[in-house]
Amino acid sequence: MSLDPLIAAWLEQTKDAPPPASLAELRAATETGLRQLHGPLEDVAAIRDYVLPGEHALTVRAYVPAGADTDQPLPAIVFAHGGGWCLCSLDLYDNPCRALANATGCVVFSVDYRLAPEHKFPVPLVDFYTALCWVAEHAAALGIDARRLAVAGDSAGGNLAAAAALMARDQAGPALAHQLLLYPALDFAFDTPSYQRHAEGFSLTREAMRFCWSAYLNAPADGMQPYAAPLRAVSLKNLPPATVLVCEYDPLHDEGAAYAQRLRDGGVAADCVQLDGMIHASMHMLGLTPQARGLFDVAGLAMRKAMAM
Repeated sequence: MSLDPLIAAWLEQTKDAPPPASLAELRAATETGLRQLHGPLEDVAAIRDYVLPGEHALTVRAYVPAGADTDQPLPAIVFAHGGGWCLCSLDLYDNPCRALANATGCVVFSVDYRLAPEHKFPVPLVDFYTALCWVAEHAAALGIDARRLAVAGDSAGGNLAAAAALMARDQAGPALAHQLLLYPALDFAFDTPSYQRHAEGFSLTREAMRFCWSAYLNAPADGMQPYAAPLRAVSLKNLPPATVLVCEYDPLHDEGAAYAQRLRDGGVAADCVQLDGMIHASMHMLGLTPQARGLFDVAGLAMRKAMAM
């Protein structure tokens, strides 16, 4: 279908914005720009911050969905935010994580992993996997059901979620019930048809992705490693079932679809759902277009099914 008209208007309004002169300016502009698209703050039952033991004092923020029956262990999602491994923050993802918790009925544990380029691969992934293991190990105290534990993330966070699922498979745990990958970045390549169609003009550009990957990887050779680029894994067998959401007007569209197909080829149940008319980062656009709610509707249905709710 055609590009969502409200998104098209926003792209037109912002197309001539001057490029940031530094990474600090880019981070600030990203925080401000995306926050303006969020819309009203969603109410949840509770928000709690946990600081994990260790020298890095990793913070994990838990969102308990509105109306949850906390007398029973709840299903949970460990979530990695997007931002090309080098942008965005725990606070910026506050409203998206509230919406995700409410849509899925799961406690969402949002991980404040360290950012590149100050902390390159594999540090962000190690932080996320460490948080995943901590949540699984402390499930009883956290009021969650360790048998109904999923990973999720959007964009670069989808990359971390997929890579953490590979690590959990390879390192014998923790057991995962599902992986929810929202327009994930899964391959260190920029040559798919969707990269050709949407290289420019749809907010996320091919050059922006080149910049993000260069910030994340120590060297291009790292991009051949499956924990950096999960689409390059030799085998995707024995992974948890997956739901992959791809945006119609997104350079990353094809690698998400390809990953879902490779999962199916490996005997893993995997659904790939296209968000028609949408662009990258649509998780942030509830205040821009009603159509952005579709991401949460699809995620909610998928997770409630996966968690037998």
